[in-house]
Amino acid sequence: MSDKEKCAGGCDCGCEEHDHDESDFLTLEFDDGVEVECEIMGVFDFEGKEYIALIPDDGTDDVYIYGYKEVGEEEFELVDIDDDAEFERVVAEFDKLTAEEE
Repeated sequence: MSDKEKCAGGCDCGCEEHDHDESDFLTLEFDDGVEVECEIMGVFDFEGKEYIALIPDDGTDDVYIYGYKEVGEEEFELVDIDDDAEFERVVAEFDKLTAEEE
């Protein structure tokens, strides 16, 4: 996956800098060269860090979760969550947040 992805504005990422009228999409490029278009579902805080949830446009019910780091006014980085225990806690928090919304 590419280390940097740009936010094009108009996103549902939770940031207050953009107009939230429509969903935003970004393209992930994985190490094997495969590209997947994803809708930005949202950004959430957990244990002092920010994370982003992405819905891939690949016909599955998957949700990709990455660390989220703003690096400019309209630019951010996706950060792989390498620690398995951290990833499990983040997924549990994401599941809790989405269950509350339903």
